[in-house]
Amino acid sequence: MNTVLECWQIVSVLDNEKLVGKVLWGICVDDMTSRFRPGDYVCTSKITEIIPKSKLIKTHTGSSYQVQGDGIEAEIQVKDFDLLRRGFSPEEINQLRLAQSDLLH
Repeated sequence: MNTVLECWQIVSVLDNEKLVGKVLWGICVDDMTSRFRPGDYVCTSKITEIIPKSKLIKTHTGSSYQVQGDGIEAEIQVKDFDLLRRGFSPEEINQLRLAQSDLLH
């Protein structure tokens, strides 16, 4: 296994109501590949396989992620995907969108 994550989320990326794909977002606990340090956020490529029994998630690029604890499901719009890749959590992205909406009304 490559990377261990906690505080993880399966994030559905939507184009309006259409599912574009799902990615894994979480906080690094340990990384055998030395790409991430403990405490870094991780946003993966598209999920290709989820193995619930072993809490293992595999991605399009061939990486494997072991997840610890319970995760949650979240949704973002494809237009906000860059924010997710830059480290904003799905909750932070949705709060930003709500705040922008409030400013416009």
